[in-house]
Amino acid sequence: MKKLLLLCFLTITANSFAQMAKSNLPKPGVISGKVVDDKTKEPLPYVNIVVRDAAKKILTGGITDDNGKFKIKDVPEGKSIVEVQFIGYETFSREITITNKSRNLRLGTIPLKEASGVLDEVVVRAETSTVVQKVDRKVINIGKDLGTSGTAADIMLAVPSVNVDTQTGNISLRGNQNVQVMIDGKLSNIPTAQLLRQLPANSIKQIELITNPSAKYNPEGLSGFINIILKKNTNLGFNGNLNAGYSYQREPKFTSSIDGNYRNGKFNLYGTYSNNLSRNSNIGNISQVAANSSQSLDILDDRDSHLFKVGLDFYLNEKNTLSVFTNQNLFNGDNRVNTGLVFRNAPINNQDQVINSISDNTSSQYNFNYKLDFDKQGHNIELEVDHNAFNNDINTINTFTGNNVRPNFNEFTDTNRDRTTINLDYVNPLSKGAKLELGLQARLFQSVIGYNSDFRNQNAAGQYIPTRTSFDYSRDIYSAYFTYGKQLKKWGYQFGLRAETVTVDAFAVNFDLNANTSTPVNFENDYVQVYPSGFLTYRPSDKNSFQLNYSRRVDRPGVGQVNPIPQFNTPLVSQFGNQELRPQFTNSFEANYTRKLKKGTFTGGIFYRLIQDEINTAVFVDRSDLGSGRIILTSDNFDNTSAFGFELSSNYRATKWWSLNASFDLFSQVRKGFGETLDPTLTNPTETDIKTVVTQVDNVAWNFRVFNNFRVSKKLTFTAFALYRGRERGLQFEVEPIYFLNLGMRYNFIQNGTFAFNVNDVLNTQRISVTAEQPFLQTAQFSPEFRIVSAQITYRFGGGKFRAKSRKRRKNDEKSGGGFF
Repeated sequence: MKKLLLLCFLTITANSFAQMAKSNLPKPGVISGKVVDDKTKEPLPYVNIVVRDAAKKILTGGITDDNGKFKIKDVPEGKSIVEVQFIGYETFSREITITNKSRNLRLGTIPLKEASGVLDEVVVRAETSTVVQKVDRKVINIGKDLGTSGTAADIMLAVPSVNVDTQTGNISLRGNQNVQVMIDGKLSNIPTAQLLRQLPANSIKQIELITNPSAKYNPEGLSGFINIILKKNTNLGFNGNLNAGYSYQREPKFTSSIDGNYRNGKFNLYGTYSNNLSRNSNIGNISQVAANSSQSLDILDDRDSHLFKVGLDFYLNEKNTLSVFTNQNLFNGDNRVNTGLVFRNAPINNQDQVINSISDNTSSQYNFNYKLDFDKQGHNIELEVDHNAFNNDINTINTFTGNNVRPNFNEFTDTNRDRTTINLDYVNPLSKGAKLELGLQARLFQSVIGYNSDFRNQNAAGQYIPTRTSFDYSRDIYSAYFTYGKQLKKWGYQFGLRAETVTVDAFAVNFDLNANTSTPVNFENDYVQVYPSGFLTYRPSDKNSFQLNYSRRVDRPGVGQVNPIPQFNTPLVSQFGNQELRPQFTNSFEANYTRKLKKGTFTGGIFYRLIQDEINTAVFVDRSDLGSGRIILTSDNFDNTSAFGFELSSNYRATKWWSLNASFDLFSQVRKGFGETLDPTLTNPTETDIKTVVTQVDNVAWNFRVFNNFRVSKKLTFTAFALYRGRERGLQFEVEPIYFLNLGMRYNFIQNGTFAFNVNDVLNTQRISVTAEQPFLQTAQFSPEFRIVSAQITYRFGGGKFRAKSRKRRKNDEKSGGGFF
């Protein structure tokens, strides 16, 4: 009995000491409160609450809910500093103490005052576009100076390292047209040239130049990809923007847009409508020197486009967000080309042709996104499904007049494309400064093209026969990736790997309608590839940053490059695709340096690309009509080649009212091509007279851009933009230098209204002059509408001013430095 009592006594004593020891351990506390606007007393949702220690190190934190309330757990015992931070408001700071007797602190109602100084700074920065150099991309934040340019194609002229072909609308990055263009991180079935001409400039928030993406991203595009991020209003209440613009040189052009949103806490409903109604004129002349012949062209392109977007963000709770949206595009085009051929040595062969192409296309995009945030900050998983359907009908009427001409014929082309992309992304910050990303992706693409021609080919008897061709093309890509990155004080690194399996099936059928026969052509190309990437950063100080990166990329042939159906026909040129075209692969190396200056920034970079199985143009003489001088363009694979270049960009704020922003880029690439030549002076040429030539061109091209902002007052600003593009050599032609000066002004005539006026090519210097040597010596001059005068008015409406949570875009969140662009 005594032993039992002694045992109980010892047990109770031990438990008491244990409880005393446990009670002496520090316990976390809880703080709570409510944040409101100091003037309106309205609650502020999604305000940042940050708890720091005496050394300003972040200990914990959270955000306010829809009613402005917050409750932060796990606040360490002892003294801490609570900061309440929200854009456009002064930061509220208060010291607190968590003790054994006071573990639940109620901070009550915290009023936030508007920070007029901060708001003024935001307005000033919004006037001027800014550039931010990140680890794997350059981000251009579009301000009012570029936002009043007209369309996305106009903005691209001012973006470093980007060139836009004013004839075709094709875009190139670092001298290469193998670049992917995305909208909000998603590829579109709409042709790039059409898409850039449709997007209003004022609808664009940012442009990202991702020249060396990590393994997380689609590896397509030899020179990377351009991501255009559109504005999305998430302010509380009802808000929106109205915009209208008119421009003119030889033909009128009208653009307008309206966007709005309604946000009430749990959901955000938004919509956008924009249009582009324009008539575009281009006048040109092509001369064949040896044949003493010329071709004149008078082109009128009438385009009507309408873009609609409707979306809904539903915030289930602080950890679950559901988003859906749809984009609808309607386009009607009427392109009319009047062309005349003059043979001065044989006037009897003179002829005229009218090419009238009427196109009607629609594009529909449907997107679903779900994001789940875990307890740890930055720890999340996201599912996105995106489907895009595109239909395009083109009816081309070819009419000939003169002697020895081809008979009139019609061409009908029907294109249907479907693209589905499924992304599953997982992000886990393993420790301080370290982050692991994993993901799966499926990209399913299918294209069906039908082509009918009344009279296309000539049989052995010299008779023209009708032709019908169909082309089915599918490409399915399944991929998985991982990336791991870590920041170590001044050093940081990231490495990753992406693996892809690709299945390509192409099937073309040519129908001879007279003989009632068909000729099928089948092509398959299945392969597995891996794409590594690596990034290294070094920041010795806040003013200096060094970056070195590498990635392997692929340029898969586009549908137009493999499509055997003619893309266009003129009396002198036709273009077809090559079904057996293989992808080209690139190993890309890049180094960048960023320096923050007292009055701006300086960024310099160099790049080197090693290209395998280069895709380029091949030129053939049209064997169906050797005496006509007609040529056929197609694509083919060539030997390995390389490209290199460097880029410089900087800003200098000379005075409070004048900021100067300039960029210079130079690139060099060895281009190889295959071509055939035929002496145009031969009277009755045969196939034995055709000669084969392998061409190699060392092309060195450079661009210089400078943008000036002259701020006369808070309401009035003048702009001046100048560009000089040096001579550029291609396989078939050499383009003379292009240079011009654009002037503009912006005036804030009311609090929420802006008027802009611009005059392009003020000095009337912009011309397109081309010389070609393959397969014949030719010269060409074109004069599109360069000297355009435009006016635009923008009005912002709505009373909401509190920002809601924004949906994640597929991009990295690396810290970066930048300045005025």
